[in-house]
Amino acid sequence: MEDSADGGGERGHTSQLRRRLGRADLRAVPETRRALRELLRHWGRPGQSETAELLTSELVTNALVHTDQDAVLTATVGPDGLRVEVRDFVPGRPRPRKPDGDEGTHGRGLVLVQAFADAWGVRTHGIGKVVWFELGAEMA
Repeated sequence: MEDSADGGGERGHTSQLRRRLGRADLRAVPETRRALRELLRHWGRPGQSETAELLTSELVTNALVHTDQDAVLTATVGPDGLRVEVRDFVPGRPRPRKPDGDEGTHGRGLVLVQAFADAWGVRTHGIGKVVWFELGAEMA
């Protein structure tokens, strides 16, 4: 897993975490959460970094489980907020779907992103797509 980060998310600065996620490597999910937690150490209001970790985990898990390909995570934090993008290399747009009660915890990722992100979307990118979300930088 390739990883890079710069800065610390302090007010007025832009910092970025970029990580290549290996095909079907679900160990990348908690590792990504830890790296994002470090990036967001001094950012946002109470509870906001936990929301960012949850939503990022959902996007990373979706990319690794549903594409059977590598993915690339980019998290950028600056004065206006946080933007997280997960790029995969498979065409097709994911859609939030109402989870079936028999599916346990499956099928809730994009529903959570839709509910908690200030903005989110999907855009085509080369042979694949980027699923992204944003959280504003309101300070406590």
